[in-house]
Amino acid sequence: MDVKELESLPAKELHDRAVRYAVRHGDLGFLWDLLKVIPAAEAASGNSDETANDLSRVSALLSDAIGAGHGELGDALRPVYVDYLSKHPDA
Repeated sequence: MDVKELESLPAKELHDRAVRYAVRHGDLGFLWDLLKVIPAAEAASGNSDETANDLSRVSALLSDAIGAGHGELGDALRPVYVDYLSKHPDA
């Protein structure tokens, strides 16, 4: 899929495809990058209380990465998923 097609997908689908591909291919770099941007995305989506928790607990970040395709958080992370999936057209 090209970037335009990816951008038309819902955030949940982008998340699921990107995370599934990264897990299947052992792409810990992407998963780590995702974990690093989740606190900023939480803040951007109005969940500033969650930002402090995410920064202090790695387990919270891992949990967030698995479920980060829902709602406002998923929407805030859309550019991350589109960028990753555009680099991996077989995802």
